[in-house]
Amino acid sequence: MQILILIVISYLIGSLPTAYIITKIVKKSDIRNYGSGNPGATNVYRVVGPVAGIITFIIDFAKGYLPTFYALNLFGQDKLIYSIAAGLFIILGHITMPLLKFRGGKGVATGTGIFLALMPIPTLIAVLTFILVLAITRYVSLSSIIASISLPISSWLIKIPGLLVIFAALSSLIIIYTHRTNIKRLISGTELNPVKKT
Repeated sequence: MQILILIVISYLIGSLPTAYIITKIVKKSDIRNYGSGNPGATNVYRVVGPVAGIITFIIDFAKGYLPTFYALNLFGQDKLIYSIAAGLFIILGHITMPLLKFRGGKGVATGTGIFLALMPIPTLIAVLTFILVLAITRYVSLSSIIASISLPISSWLIKIPGLLVIFAALSSLIIIYTHRTNIKRLISGTELNPVKKT
């Protein structure tokens, strides 16, 4: 019963449409009608501005970090299973968002929060990978994809518990999937530059 309650709460927290709410407050409009159309921190940064984008990222990060950290420190010997379950359903909530007709975000900021709670060192490696790729390419989408791929690889190399490596690999696949339209635009050379407002 505990894990069922945790799953429901985690999904509901993950499904909070931060980007949509902030854009409505600041710009009085729907973030899905601007830029890439994605209700996430990068699109808020592009459309509304850096401050709103950073606030969106922090809240989405917290949506991942706080419930996962809570599960990791509450459930004793079963903490790994509970924290992975919390993390998985937070991501699923974030990328589906029932309040936005199941058109959610990409899962990067929220996933970063989840994995920083679960395995800090591989997550910091992924963040550094993101920064390096972004500095070279200027594309947040490509940086996010490569960073997400680096997460299960680095966690495996430093011998993080197998369940966490599997969860990291699954999350990486989810993030790649949510970036499928970005991948098409990257291939065609039409991907949006996050620095420029639309």
